[in-house]
Amino acid sequence: MKILVPVKRVVDRNVKVRVKADGSGIDLANVKMAMNPFCEIAVEAALRLKEAGQASEVVVVSVGNEKSAETLRTGLAMGADRGILIKTDAERIEPLAVAKLIKALIATEAPGLVILGKQAIDDDSNQTGQMLAALLGWPQATFASKIELGTETIEVSREVDGGTETLSLALPAVVTTDLRLNEPRYASLPNIMKAKKKPLDETTPDALGVDIAPRLAVLRTVEPPRRAGGVTVASAAELVARLKETGVL
Repeated sequence: MKILVPVKRVVDRNVKVRVKADGSGIDLANVKMAMNPFCEIAVEAALRLKEAGQASEVVVVSVGNEKSAETLRTGLAMGADRGILIKTDAERIEPLAVAKLIKALIATEAPGLVILGKQAIDDDSNQTGQMLAALLGWPQATFASKIELGTETIEVSREVDGGTETLSLALPAVVTTDLRLNEPRYASLPNIMKAKKKPLDETTPDALGVDIAPRLAVLRTVEPPRRAGGVTVASAAELVARLKETGVL
């Protein structure tokens, strides 16, 4: 069975982002980029299924400009077999457009399972997996913390308010990954070198017949307000009084 893993290129999780002076967006000049952490978890999940003999091929796919090929090479260095870049120079690609592109790619790749991160740390939309499942008409399980793949079904455990919920899905299916699913591996130097020789194909939204024109407009981007300094109170009574003054109580 083939597993398809969409991955996204985002600002590295350790970088403190800066907002442009005109408020039009995030300043990406000379900023370190990396694979979205939730996407790393999805790649790791697919690789573990392949290593267990439950999958025959792991294919990573990304939507973006030529620099997104670096993200795909990261997935290949982790152990994925092939990479596919849906190349576009569009500055903003909305979740619905990504879902449509992946659906079009699935028509030719015919995977038995799609695993992707539950959200990207740049826009936190948490929409692509759900939209993809809806467009395909496939069952879905989101926020997976445990995956058990069978012959014709997959069992997914996910955390809910009351504890843990376990779902059984008929294949093919869409699964989105949560932080607790696994700890992604680091790519070794030999695997990084091998990744350079692995196949990386390219296609475009036009070739897939998908319109990626944005339907939303970003009006303004602002930094979160700075935290005000704290104060020390002498007693519980003073604390209660101050909370009443601020409207908390």
